[in-house]
Amino acid sequence: MRTGNEPSTARSPLRLRCGLAVFGLVCAAAGTAAFAAAGRMGWALACGLLLLVTVVDLMAIIRHIRQGPHYQPGRDVPPYEPVDEGRPRR
Repeated sequence: MRTGNEPSTARSPLRLRCGLAVFGLVCAAAGTAAFAAAGRMGWALACGLLLLVTVVDLMAIIRHIRQGPHYQPGRDVPPYEPVDEGRPRR
């Protein structure tokens, strides 16, 4: 059931996102080093910018994980508000 407030109540698998961010961090760092060693400074700069974005994303993910249930409630809390029985259906 869609309630219209999914962006504010949606949950994501933070541990999976953390793992993917670490993988992206390693790939971006390796790409930056490899392109810099090969003398391709444009590509090294692009990988370096990607590395910066990945670090910021990883910091946000770790912050959300540390917030615990305040940010991401447990499995017993539904991701949407219960249906209001008094509201007429369309």
